[in-house]
Amino acid sequence: MKNLTPLLAPQTIAVIGASTKKGSIGNRVFSNILLSGYTGVVYPVNPNAKSILGVKAYPSVLDIPDEIDLGIIIVPAATVKEVLEDCGKKGVKSVIVISAGFKEIGEKGATLEEEIKEVAKRYNIPLLGPNCFGIINASPKVKLNTTFGRVMPYFGNISFLTQSGAVGATALELASIYGVGFSIFVSFGNKADINENDLLLYLKEDEETKVILLYLEDLTSPREFLEITRDITTNYKKPILAIKAGRTEAGQRAASSHTGALAGSDEIYNAFLDQCGILRVEKIEDLFNYAKAFAYQPLPKGRRVGIITNAGGIGVMAADAAALKGLEVAKFTKETEEKLRKILPPQVSINNPLDVVGDADEERYTQSLKAILEDDNIDAVVCNWTPSIMAETRSIAKRISEMALHYNKPIFASLLTLENPKEIIEILWEAKVPYYSFPEEGCEALALMVKFKEWTERRLTEIKIFSDINKEKVKEILAKYKDKKFILEPDGYEILKAYNIPMMPYFLVNSLEECIEKAKILTYPVVIKVVSFDVLHKTEVGGIFVDIEDEDELKEKYKLLMNNMKKKNFKIEGVLCQKMAEEGIETIIGAKKDRVFGNVIMFGMGGIYVEVFKDVSFRVCPIRELSAYHMIEETKGYQILKGARKGKIYSIDKIAEVLMRLSQLVCEFNNFLEIDINPFVVYEENKGGYACDARFILC
Repeated sequence: MKNLTPLLAPQTIAVIGASTKKGSIGNRVFSNILLSGYTGVVYPVNPNAKSILGVKAYPSVLDIPDEIDLGIIIVPAATVKEVLEDCGKKGVKSVIVISAGFKEIGEKGATLEEEIKEVAKRYNIPLLGPNCFGIINASPKVKLNTTFGRVMPYFGNISFLTQSGAVGATALELASIYGVGFSIFVSFGNKADINENDLLLYLKEDEETKVILLYLEDLTSPREFLEITRDITTNYKKPILAIKAGRTEAGQRAASSHTGALAGSDEIYNAFLDQCGILRVEKIEDLFNYAKAFAYQPLPKGRRVGIITNAGGIGVMAADAAALKGLEVAKFTKETEEKLRKILPPQVSINNPLDVVGDADEERYTQSLKAILEDDNIDAVVCNWTPSIMAETRSIAKRISEMALHYNKPIFASLLTLENPKEIIEILWEAKVPYYSFPEEGCEALALMVKFKEWTERRLTEIKIFSDINKEKVKEILAKYKDKKFILEPDGYEILKAYNIPMMPYFLVNSLEECIEKAKILTYPVVIKVVSFDVLHKTEVGGIFVDIEDEDELKEKYKLLMNNMKKKNFKIEGVLCQKMAEEGIETIIGAKKDRVFGNVIMFGMGGIYVEVFKDVSFRVCPIRELSAYHMIEETKGYQILKGARKGKIYSIDKIAEVLMRLSQLVCEFNNFLEIDINPFVVYEENKGGYACDARFILC
């Protein structure tokens, strides 16, 4: 673990490239450090200036008489290596390279970046950047701003790590507008040395960081990232909210050109972030909208929400938003209903959402809110208000703010106003009640808090390792395929059997006579499939016939299959004669090697339309027992499997077991580019399931 204290809480700083030129990055960085109240000592380094902003300048970092914790390098890319050598000789304990012109510009820049990495490694200097915006530590103990931006944020308990300097600069502006305070801000740029994992390890232990925000374009080491973030969200119970850019192919290309990032598929990133316990959001505004709730509101005990409004339409919108986000618009207790009847006019309907109607003044609204907050059926409250001549919005905001101090339940406010909304936000923020322009945003924030609460309270399971497997059998089969692109189906079945994944019975035959004999053993109906290195997709070339009912049909279909292969001049290795599966639910279970995450497991509803419906879920291997069940639950088909509309309940346990066994297989053998078990037919509860077809593509 790198020691990042000299980087994030330095006592002495050298700004190498500090400038007298107003508006330059070198001038801006130095002035931000000097004028933001930095509690340490800062030295400007510039061989062509006697002083910068009245502070004595030094021609080289080597000439500074003091020890230096942090060197900030703002010189042309071609001279960074030379300056870094001087920092190494001086014994500088950490370095930020603000300068751009490295791997983000192409091959020439990548060569320069490798050179500075080598220097930093040789001198054991933790290096942030290059091509970064800098860092901020807003703690009163440090008060450091090394960026070239315009904003020094308030001190708060939110930390923000960003791969993009421009996104970071925008985030700082937005945080200032929203009144959101930061503990630590880091733009880490190209990640030549220090990366998101190093910074997360620091924030994990940082007592002033309660919530972590991330902007990511790629991951340096996904496996390490998973371990660190699971620890943060599970054991330290610090929520992490993230934007992962590069959702589309165009975005992935842009990310690659931006910082040399290698982006994985968005579906797998979604699954991976879920495994980490990270809450993914779409926009920078979302980061702050939801972070302010996590930072200052208590986590809800459950998902039951109370909604109060003085306008019916807004209440309906809030209730819809809550339900769509998986929240429960709970029924009030009898006791609360009685309280409300005493407060409200007779014509008011005592329901949730509660409409106190348009003639409500601040007293009626406040008393109704108090009753809802005291209701044992309510875990959180979304307060709505529309402009009214009966009460000023600022008065409602003050009452909500006062009320929030007395209840340990999360409160969110969506108070529409014709007045100055900034004043309303400030009034609410006095009690750390987050303001939202629309009730949907408050419901989204609450839904994320519920999701995180459930994550911290989930049943913890381990990665199950099965011992009833035959690894030697798999090694023996793979040895036969060293120069092949895929494994023939019978050998693929043998691999699955070696990992105790159930198969429909089958025989490999080499003649019609043998096929007839084996079909009698299997009993009709049967399936026949060609086995050939020339055929990967059997359906497309007439290489498979299903639901063969008797011997006469078998003879006819066998001859037709052989003729189809002869027409194409395909060389065949035999014919697979397999028992036709009884009717069940067709699912797909598969694995693939992702260029970013390595082995990834997949589950979905199977059959020939799997690519049309795309009802699938993913996890990065190895998967834990609970993850296997979550994969199944995430699909729309889960409703069928668990017995929708009083239907049959199917063997979900068997699917979960097969997912874990396949995960173990691909983790123990790194030979497979892609595995498809399609279909894996599953039957009623306790009757299991069987793989009916399998495709193994080799790396």
